[in-house]
Amino acid sequence: MSSARPPLPDLRELSAVLFDLDGVLTPTAEVHQRAWGDLFTAFLAEHAERTGQSQAPWQEQDYFDHVDGKPRLDGVRDFLASRGIELPEGSEQDGPAEHTVHGLGGRKNAAFMGVLQRDGVTAYPGSVALLDQLRAAGTPVAVVSSSANATEVLAAAGLTHYFTVVVDGRVAQAEGIPGKPAPDTFLTACERLAGTPGSAAVVEDATSGCRAGAAGGFAHVIGVDRGAGAEALTAAGATTVVPDLQELVR
Repeated sequence: MSSARPPLPDLRELSAVLFDLDGVLTPTAEVHQRAWGDLFTAFLAEHAERTGQSQAPWQEQDYFDHVDGKPRLDGVRDFLASRGIELPEGSEQDGPAEHTVHGLGGRKNAAFMGVLQRDGVTAYPGSVALLDQLRAAGTPVAVVSSSANATEVLAAAGLTHYFTVVVDGRVAQAEGIPGKPAPDTFLTACERLAGTPGSAAVVEDATSGCRAGAAGGFAHVIGVDRGAGAEALTAAGATTVVPDLQELVR
């Protein structure tokens, strides 16, 4: 006999709700996934031609295992490490043709921004419904994203007016805040909302983000299953997993 599903938390009662962006509020995770796939498919072919060492091709699972939810350069480093490939770090001045960590990061960002500017982005209706409910209740909310393009995505999706606090990849780099799966970006946003982790929630679609929420001691880590899998999100620290945030609207 299966046990009854525990009741879903009422986020309106919390001191802060901290949302990841890509894959939680907007379907831009799909754009990121395509951009990463294009980047590494091309890079692996270039690397094989340059070194004569063939590699296993990029697979969809590589996105979830190595780059999903992480700061861009960490994603580059972790994927390269999974293939046993070592590249110099380079610098922010490296162009996209450079075979450096920064060069590959710049190439991926250019691909993502091109798709965003061409196609735009529409927020998930269930996520907007939850944001409306929390705003009506006066519950403080923030965006905590590894992306350096969070403000552009929020503007393109028409979500800017919901958030007075955004801690994204640019903020983390400028202020020296460790990225996910470290909890520091979530803790920073919670503090800026005058909330406390023990009465706050993290909302994430990536295992790295769920690990960050769990490590930060947040009362709730809400996993949104957009492809990572409920079991993987739970194993990473999610206390509740839903397929869409509409389920949390009261």
